[in-house]
Amino acid sequence: MPKVLRPHPAVYPLRLYGDPVLRRKANPVSDIGALVSVPGFEPVGLRQVANALLETMFEARGVGIAAPQVGLSTRLFVAVEYEDDEEESEHQDTPLRSKVLRDFVMVNPVLTITNKKKDDTQTEGCLSIPNIYEEGVKRNRAVRVDYLDLDGVPRTVEAEDYLARVFQHEIDHLNGVLFLDHLPASVTDEYRKDLSALQRQAKANLKELEG
Repeated sequence: MPKVLRPHPAVYPLRLYGDPVLRRKANPVSDIGALVSVPGFEPVGLRQVANALLETMFEARGVGIAAPQVGLSTRLFVAVEYEDDEEESEHQDTPLRSKVLRDFVMVNPVLTITNKKKDDTQTEGCLSIPNIYEEGVKRNRAVRVDYLDLDGVPRTVEAEDYLARVFQHEIDHLNGVLFLDHLPASVTDEYRKDLSALQRQAKANLKELEG
């Protein structure tokens, strides 16, 4: 009996730490107009996926989210630049959509480092690893990202400091890398219980999705 797929949601369930999809290298988009199958849901166009990713990110009060974080192993991410400090915005009650200066939808992004000086002073977290925030993740101070927009048009954006960090974080996701991977084992060991709980929840979520 064929599996019944759910209607495409306005907001995706997040894949959590321990979910295997977060460790896979995502596949490039070969046909930007083709339907995309987010596991468990009916196929839709890439634009609809991107819109739902943005809504998922806003609901979770984030600054970026990559397709693997909702189970889609595809080289796509969305991110936003807010009108005030992004780190503070993540913890306020004000609707984040009202604070957006620019939003980005990047298909097949390619990262180029334009300033190799590292910064490790900003706090970093991840929607797939909720409630864990750490300083010490070294990121390049400035980058350029070449990508396709949802119309298949090549675009380029340059970013510094916090926005550069966001882009690097999201492109890491497309390569199966999590921000905790950039930290010493002694730091991640402090969160052993929390990470084990997330792994159990990820396994339960997968079982429910596949059921």
